[in-house]
Amino acid sequence: MVQQQEPIDSARDWVAEHARRYVASDGADGHLWRGYPTLVLITTGRRSGAPRRQMLIYGRDGDRYIVVASKGGADTHPLWYLNLMEQPEVQVQVLSDRFTARARP
Repeated sequence: MVQQQEPIDSARDWVAEHARRYVASDGADGHLWRGYPTLVLITTGRRSGAPRRQMLIYGRDGDRYIVVASKGGADTHPLWYLNLMEQPEVQVQVLSDRFTARARP
């Protein structure tokens, strides 16, 4: 992933630590979280313009990666979802594979 500045991690310490371990190990440490596969998603902050890094559980549909913006069942959308709705070009890392993608709702 080519970034002009370091991404800002989640404000939740355990999520930020998960992201740092995952990226540093190319996913060897942290790909599975509680038995579920995870990926790194970097969005562009819709207000700040800064890169924002989040860890998400994902599924596959053929060669597509699927993530769900559930925010744990809350009535509001997670911030990463609001960011990608504003700027759908994102950076993704799955294990050691890093690529640019275009998010679709």
